[in-house]
Amino acid sequence: MTKIFKDVIADIGPYSKELHKLIPDTMAGFGAMAKAATQTKILDEKTKEMIALALGVAARCDGCLAYHAKSLVRLEATREEVAEVLGMAIYMGGGPSLMYAADALRAFDQFSEQQ
Repeated sequence: MTKIFKDVIADIGPYSKELHKLIPDTMAGFGAMAKAATQTKILDEKTKEMIALALGVAARCDGCLAYHAKSLVRLEATREEVAEVLGMAIYMGGGPSLMYAADALRAFDQFSEQQ
């Protein structure tokens, strides 16, 4: 079964909004943490998104792969840059990371095709 990563985002979105209603303090805290972590001081946004994609592979998180691959396309990352980052994720995580790295590349390709 092929995952369609724009559908992954579409599927998660409504429930994320629901969580904002149900646990607003938690979601506000998460938003504040995301804002602080993504500020560009020394590392640029693309580098931080590459790190996030690799961590999404390690965590085996389809939503993470979708959101961060989409961001990397927006930031004009090349397929080769993404592949190199995925190589590090595979090195650090072994076989399970290889499976999710393949999906991460698929997500990047799917969002690239939409451009």
